[in-house]
Amino acid sequence: MVPLPLMRTLTLLQHTISDCTRCPRLTTYRQEVAEEKVKRFRDWDYWGRPIPGFGDPQAKLYVLGLAPAAHGGNRTGRVFTGDRSGDWLYEALHTFGFANQPESVHRNDGLKLKNCYVAAAVRCAPPANKPTKEEFETCRQYVQEELHLLRQVRVVVVLGKIAFDEYLRTCHSMGQDIPSPRPKFSHGAEYVLPRQVILLGSYHPSQQNTFTGTLTRPMFHSVFRRAKKIIEQR
Repeated sequence: MVPLPLMRTLTLLQHTISDCTRCPRLTTYRQEVAEEKVKRFRDWDYWGRPIPGFGDPQAKLYVLGLAPAAHGGNRTGRVFTGDRSGDWLYEALHTFGFANQPESVHRNDGLKLKNCYVAAAVRCAPPANKPTKEEFETCRQYVQEELHLLRQVRVVVVLGKIAFDEYLRTCHSMGQDIPSPRPKFSHGAEYVLPRQVILLGSYHPSQQNTFTGTLTRPMFHSVFRRAKKIIEQR
């Protein structure tokens, strides 16, 4: 894979991500979903492109998920927007002062993040919500660039084990030493990484987790309460 040129601004990086066609399988799938749609969103003009990160360039909190939902971010054009997972995430961010409103419906709904930036490990909606190893590797460069440009990040909240492991791979690929023994994912896990960045693990707020009670709102809020406390103490 040819390395990306170093981006000078988040805006340039966001535009570069939105125009990406590096993964043929993902490009075909997201475009097909945008054309076919689903009945409940038949009147929507789907975004149908890769989803860039979103938030405050001076963010001290970085939130990383897995990938956009086919009829969520792939429809609305903003990460964690237009699906149940996003409802949980932005409600929690609003509760702890990282967002100006608790809802995220579409990319022009007035939502603004404060001291927080949200992204996904893979930027296109993948078939069956399962990116391949090669697709993770391709998108990893975008996470690297975001972390390079977001120089104030002090806390990283990672949603789900797959994204947790991918974040550690990204850190390793950037030449950072990973603690030994290697951090293991669990809900509420907390690790100190190089440069004194605190890594927090959380179950992903997917319907599979929230409908079964594997993840409750108090559990989810506890992670962002901890993130806020760490940031306030630094």
